[in-house]
Amino acid sequence: MRVLLCLLLLPGLAAAEIYRWTDANGQVHFGQRPAVAGAEKVEVKPQVVERDQLTREREERTNRFYDARREEQAQASQVAAERHAKRAEECRQLRGRLAAIPEGRSYYRNAADGQRSYYSDEQVDSARQQLQSRVAERCT
Repeated sequence: MRVLLCLLLLPGLAAAEIYRWTDANGQVHFGQRPAVAGAEKVEVKPQVVERDQLTREREERTNRFYDARREEQAQASQVAAERHAKRAEECRQLRGRLAAIPEGRSYYRNAADGQRSYYSDEQVDSARQQLQSRVAERCT
């Protein structure tokens, strides 16, 4: 991003005019606009910096480090998203089971022989409380 910004600004910087002048106190000044009539235009040449092999290798190691770090962060985000989706599904199931317990009505399960086995009021209340506590614990 910074490189792109520099490339966009480079033509404007190269076209900038710099002036040099000396004031009445003998101080030398530089500016983009001449402050006095006798200001001299200064030619500014951009400096080309050639990086040595060690610098290029260090930059490459740094880039590999940051690429690896970005990959780790992407994987961590994916794991967190999967964990969040799993938790949301668990909450949906818990809330569905809680809603399936009828208020003040008979609650039963089918036994292995096909007969209904009814829960007592205490068992229904206990099951409801357990589900409510799991919803409160897992879904907030």
